Amino acid sequence: MSFFIKIKYNIHKPGLQVSSLRFRSSMLGGLKVRIGNVTLANNIFLAPMAGVTDMPFRILCKEQGCALVYTEMVSAKGIHYNDAKSRKLTRIDEREKPAAVQIFGSDPAIMADIAEKLGGSDAALIDINMGCPTPKITRNGEGCALMRNPVLAGEIIAAVSKASSKPVTVKIRKGWDESSVNAVEVARIAEENGACAIAVHGRTREQFYGGKADWDIIRQVKRAVSIPVIGNGDVFSPGDARRMLEQT
Repeated sequence: MSFFIKIKYNIHKPGLQVSSLRFRSSMLGGLKVRIGNVTLANNIFLAPMAGVTDMPFRILCKEQGCALVYTEMVSAKGIHYNDAKSRKLTRIDEREKPAAVQIFGSDPAIMADIAEKLGGSDAALIDINMGCPTPKITRNGEGCALMRNPVLAGEIIAAVSKASSKPVTVKIRKGWDESSVNAVEVARIAEENGACAIAVHGRTREQFYGGKADWDIIRQVKRAVSIPVIGNGDVFSPGDARRMLEQT
């Protein structure tokens, strides 16, 4: 079991929030994790966060012992149409390796094309975003909206897995809302279509980032699949991380 740790960034005191990460890694055993052909030094990963996990921030976290960092989410269409800003988001520095590039989109062909092109990048993994709750993303049928269309989600994962020379992972949520909790179903679809690991945020899209994360849904997904599961939601301290490991 691995987990994302979410680090609050204080622009006025940028070193304080990451300074204890190395301590956290040692406290939690430093368990090695294997995703596809990539072996990671421990089970502490930096969650992808738009507007937060840029290159300097990722390097800071890697220096403090984080085993895997993720880029901000990148539009597959943006790269496909040669948008300079989108391409810049995929750049990875030597100091932050191994790092994953997270892409989002709803067109299997475009997603596969970008995954293939990223085969020549410095990314260790390709992550598919199926958890973003932002309206400007979901109204295009992307991000967490894909959990409302498991068939299309499976087609995207299959296309990306087939095209990518790197291991493919998927990030999902508990579901769209409490009346449509389907994380276990989507996780099984992801595994069946070639995903090498799956991250589960224990909130629904309806919750956005409010309320409390449901760690039990992470436990359910872990029991339902054989690929590595990454827990996400309300991990802000070593104690939170330990409790998540115990409860899932």
